[in-house]
Amino acid sequence: EGAELATGGTRRGIVVSTLAEARFFAAGGFDDILYAFPVPRWRLAECSELAQRLQEFQVLVDSPQGLELLLQSPLPGGKRWLVWLKLDCGNARAGIRPADPEALALARAIAQGSPELVALVGVYAHCGNTYGCRDIPAIQAIARATTAAVLEFVTA
Repeated sequence: EGAELATGGTRRGIVVSTLAEARFFAAGGFDDILYAFPVPRWRLAECSELAQRLQEFQVLVDSPQGLELLLQSPLPGGKRWLVWLKLDCGNARAGIRPADPEALALARAIAQGSPELVALVGVYAHCGNTYGCRDIPAIQAIARATTAAVLEFVTA
């Protein structure tokens, strides 16, 4: 009910951190879901099933190896993997640092390498480094720094 309220009844545009959550929302009629963790090899079959079943099942990539994994596992029926490039803007959990020279190369590879198999949807950053903050100004400072890093990367 909360997710339906949060999406204004559209049942679209939600983010989940586990595939169990993705399956739960898919069973509830949600058909636009982002799995906000770089796809691990051992979860690829589950991601493929969801990508085939839903109108838009989106995944994160944060390395050339992650992209290669998707390219080696094309979706049937002309569907493409919908990919967000995961940036690490200070959380140090997952993602590629936006200042890393490999980051732009990876973005280009996703966007231009095999457009019939993979589509770059956007970039994604998670401010998990705010979890240890003790006050609102500290959270706002991290949000501003993350926003600046993402905008600088997208502009480049």
